[in-house]
Parts: sequence; structure tokens; C-alpha cells
Amino acid sequence: MHEHHHTTAPDAVAFWEDHYGQSERVWSGKVNKVLADTVADLPAGKSLDFGCGEGADTIWLANKGWQATGVDISATAVERARTAAKEQGLSEKEANFIAEDLSEWHSDERFDLVTLSFFQAPFEIPRAEIMQKAASLVAPGGHLLAVSHAAAPSWVASEQMAQHRFPTPDSELESLDLDSSGWTILRAEIVEREVSDPDGNPATLEDTIVFVQRRN
Repeated sequence: MHEHHHTTAPDAVAFWEDHYGQSERVWSGKVNKVLADTVADLPAGKSLDFGCGEGADTIWLANKGWQATGVDISATAVERARTAAKEQGLSEKEANFIAEDLSEWHSDERFDLVTLSFFQAPFEIPRAEIMQKAASLVAPGGHLLAVSHAAAPSWVASEQMAQHRFPTPDSELESLDLDSSGWTILRAEIVEREVSDPDGNPATLEDTIVFVQRRN
């Protein structure tokens, strides 16, 4: 499962450093398709990726003209993101990466787009608080996109995930705790997509998608 996330638990940094240290690259390097499809028609501005991992989404946005920033708890992942951005000829102003725990990181900037892609972890994290922080950094007129695993992959036995709670559109909106007078919900749904399982066979994944716009 695709996971990049943050927590104040004392072993969080070690966990994600170990996660990224197990191979030279963990993710495909390709943009999250839901993100690409959702924001394709937005005018480029300043973007922020909460839990950027190895930087694919941030780099894609930078290549589309966004002034893109990515933040992740893993210094290893961030260094890979910086290297990948340089390899594509992007400057630090175009694609900026920060290694910080998002439960502690703060910014005085406001962003036209804030994204959280698969912001989940196999241990308890202050997820709602971090999601609310993400929303607070959206500029007036800007957007927030949260994409999460809505169910276990189709090739994983359901009993293996019996104790795992997956976000729903309603639970994501509850976590964000948005002021209804200040936000417009553009999309809140579960979408199924076709993928290949680890053996290369046809399979499916379900994503919870929440896309909102700040009015003021």
C-alpha cells in the first residue's frame, strides 16, 4: 500500500527512514493519477504536498508551472525528491522539498493547492489535526485535495485487514472539520481504479477522494 505520513510518536522518523531505506526507490516516480486528473484545469499557483514521499506529485506540479513545495518526515525520501527534481531541470524555487514532521512543521505562507495523497500509516497518528492544518494553509479561492485508500487491495484477504479502518468521504470531511460557510465541497466520493496485483494480474483499488475549495 502507498503510504507517506507523519506522527509525533518517538519512532516515527525511524519507521519511515527504515521504510525508504529498504530499497533505492519505493514508489513509481509517476504522479498520482487522481491528482493529475483533478487539478489539470486549475491555474498554476503555489502548491503544497503534505507527505510528499519521493516527490512525484510535487515534481509533476512544478513541471505544470506550479511553484511547488513538498514536505515529508523522511530525510531519505526528501533527498530522493530533490535529486529527481534536479534531474528534470527544476530549480529549488520551482520544486522545493522540506524534511519535517508535519505535526510540528508550520508555515506563514498560504497555498493555492494543498494535497494529501494516501496520508495513512500502520500506526496511530494525529491525522485529523494534520489534515486541519493542511486546510488552514489553503489561500482564499484555493483548493485542498485528499486522496486515501478506501479499502484493502482486491488481492489482500479481507480478514487480514479486519482491524484496519479506512477513511470514507464522510469521515474525511469530519476530520477536516471545515466551516461550511467558508468552503465548497466539489467532490466527496469513493472511486474504483484498475491496477495490476503483485503478480501482474488485473486487480482493483478503491480511493476515497475529497476535493474542496476555500471561498474566503
